[in-house]
Amino acid sequence: MRPPSYPLPSGAEDKNRVGGIVSIFAAAVGRTKSGWTASELDLGGLADIDEVVDALRDAEPDADLAVLFVESDDEYLAILRLDEGEDLRVFSSDSAFAEESRVGSVLLGEVETPALGLDDLNARDDDDEDRPAATPDADPIGDAELLGDLGVSAKRLLALCGMDGMLPSDVTAEICQKIGCGDEMEELREA
Repeated sequence: MRPPSYPLPSGAEDKNRVGGIVSIFAAAVGRTKSGWTASELDLGGLADIDEVVDALRDAEPDADLAVLFVESDDEYLAILRLDEGEDLRVFSSDSAFAEESRVGSVLLGEVETPALGLDDLNARDDDDEDRPAATPDADPIGDAELLGDLGVSAKRLLALCGMDGMLPSDVTAEICQKIGCGDEMEELREA
């Protein structure tokens, strides 16, 4: 299935896109007592983060945990986590997503906290396993520890997002495999 496209916000400029069209793929995964489910969400008509949260809740009403992965033009990844339908946590691979996309501005408009940087994390731990070939232009924001209890540490998440050659879809696939919903996400992409 081809992801929907959306116009850039007014004032945003992107010289690499014909007509300023942005391609978005948004997938929600929900964990219930019977396992994981995955569904695609259309974020096009959603005006604010509250409407996004409502759509995430509606995707799997019985979920004790819901995670929304939003990929934009093979450049940006935003992850939203909702526990028990409450307590929204947000992370993005790059703050520029909010500036260059209407959907990005809806998702990240209220996020002001820069993500803990890899330099900060590496200062705590000299383990080279998760060190990326850094993407110097990226400026991750939000809660990089939002998936820590599911087995994806802040350091690993930042490393995946900063690794040369890793597309947002690659990062999503690796995270989903790690947290246990890889098959559901793969089936959704193939549908």
